[in-house]
Amino acid sequence: MKERATQAAQRYDTSIDRAGLALGAGSAFAGLIVLALLVLGGKRDPLSLMGGWLIGSLIAGIAITAVGGPLWLVMHVAGLRRAHHAALVGAVTALAIFVGAQTYGFGLFEMPPMDNRALLFRWISAVASSGILALFAAGTAALMWRIAYRPEA
Repeated sequence: MKERATQAAQRYDTSIDRAGLALGAGSAFAGLIVLALLVLGGKRDPLSLMGGWLIGSLIAGIAITAVGGPLWLVMHVAGLRRAHHAALVGAVTALAIFVGAQTYGFGLFEMPPMDNRALLFRWISAVASSGILALFAAGTAALMWRIAYRPEA
């Protein structure tokens, strides 16, 4: 009997203050990713880098709240509250947003006629580059989960 009790699924819960701290940390971390991309792009001016980090953090915070928040709320209510669930939501959300942005809304919007010949390569490029960003989004979501969730008592 004792063995079955130790194998019971660990349940996790959060509070509004920990969720707010997680959102702040996730926004700041996403801003650091923007900062790294700016440095890789050749920016060296400290004021530009600071502005990029602040704007990146702000936009990321809005995106996490507007897009990831409702999806995570559904997962939370369904009882899917583990770190790998958070990472999955982050990765799938980022992948969908960035692939959609690079493929004319998954092909739903009109594209220039010259892009018709390179459509396959556009999709391959979109999935590959978005996959890299999805890995960062999964890491950010897992970091946010670690800050927000604690085992239920």
